[in-house]
Amino acid sequence: MPRRERNKFVKRGQILELKIEDYAFGGKGIARIRSEKGEFVVFVPNTLPGQTVKAQVKKSSKKYAECKLMDVLIPSEDEVEVPYQDIPGAPYIQLPIELQHKYKKESTLSLFQRIGKVENIEDVFDEFVSSPNLFHYRNKMEYGFSAIGYDRENKTDIDEFTLGFKRRGTWWMGDNLEKDSGLFDKQVEDSIRVIRTYCEDTGLQPWHGPRREGFFRYFVVRKSYKTNELLFNLVTTSDGLSSFDLNAFSTLLKDIFEERFAGLLHTINDETGDRTIATSGSITLVSGKDKIVEELLGLNFEISMKSFFQTNPKSAEKLYSKVIDYALEKREAIDNTVVMDLFCGTGTIGQILASRSENTKIIGVDIVASAIEDAKKNAKRNHIEGLEFYAADVGKFLYQHPEYKNKIRTIILDPARAGIVPKTLSKIIALNADRIVYVSCNPATQARDTVELVNNGYQLKKISLVDQFPHTAHIETVVLFEKG
Repeated sequence: MPRRERNKFVKRGQILELKIEDYAFGGKGIARIRSEKGEFVVFVPNTLPGQTVKAQVKKSSKKYAECKLMDVLIPSEDEVEVPYQDIPGAPYIQLPIELQHKYKKESTLSLFQRIGKVENIEDVFDEFVSSPNLFHYRNKMEYGFSAIGYDRENKTDIDEFTLGFKRRGTWWMGDNLEKDSGLFDKQVEDSIRVIRTYCEDTGLQPWHGPRREGFFRYFVVRKSYKTNELLFNLVTTSDGLSSFDLNAFSTLLKDIFEERFAGLLHTINDETGDRTIATSGSITLVSGKDKIVEELLGLNFEISMKSFFQTNPKSAEKLYSKVIDYALEKREAIDNTVVMDLFCGTGTIGQILASRSENTKIIGVDIVASAIEDAKKNAKRNHIEGLEFYAADVGKFLYQHPEYKNKIRTIILDPARAGIVPKTLSKIIALNADRIVYVSCNPATQARDTVELVNNGYQLKKISLVDQFPHTAHIETVVLFEKG
């Protein structure tokens, strides 16, 4: 055994049975191994205090280990029965929502104290905003086909045609969805068994991960809460396509969902990588239409299968309302001024802000060209003027447009999960805006950026938490910074 392994409590790959004692930010349960050598901390994602779990060590050091959850052996006393099938995407669905909120609030605020160095975090805490829909809130779901299934009774893998979700902790094993998971559309999920049976009866094979072969790969569904329509995408390889009747499959979906059926797309993905849309693949419309329309705060947005759009639109309305409230708190900082909406995506926040302010010029910047095209189209559809959208890297855009320095009074930031690159954050700070409204789906990187903003003269004035994803560890934060 290597010396570095002898000095550790546990080894990489080791299977442990652990009692979870505490909860850390990001859904990490904390277990402790105690011996004559002292106390050793083990982190296990997607677990709760009170649970006894089986976990596999992924990373180990002298002081702590990080594990992958394999199974919950004994539930927490706090958990309750729910009428849904358990899936990896909802690890906390059996925990009462009040406790979910408590864990999320406490762990997120402590993050800003510890990483962001905000000592008075409770004084600036504004509101915890709950999702209007606690169940069936998602507007998109991806179901995977697999030739390796999971035998729930014997807790082992089995060769069978599956359609559902990956078994927690594995990449090769599927778990059949037999009923509503509580996250997406009930009619769709109660019908997955029928769709699975139809596909299995064709004799064509589901994807076999280890062998990297098969025909059926994914079944993707998008839903509009405005129209209640459903847009479908069947992802397959080209091997066997001549034996599959796409029109007949479309008829099956029309028979099941009737007037809710918006359209069926077919994607060919011959790549071995595990993703729905291949870089070299093709996507074609089989029947119906290739887009659906969603509404947010009175504005309409056209969504294709590939478009980025908030997964929980009803909660997104709450999130955007909070952003707009912070932005409009001082009207003189918005009306008749220039506002920068950086990492703007499809321009949703900018459009809402433009519709509620006077003579305001809003500049939206995002690196994803297709998102900017969608932003322009949506602004035109909603008859909103005063918007300029640019497809560019935010840091490079600010470098190439020094004329905006000292001209921008309000900046809205909504970066991707990785947060803001330090060089880009420096360029944003150099704009010398009076106010920054910073939206984040990763409070850890936002807390890190808080230190830099405070060091450059900004004060954290308000922070709100928005629960976009009930029954998960995810939380969105909206923070208002003002020049001190």
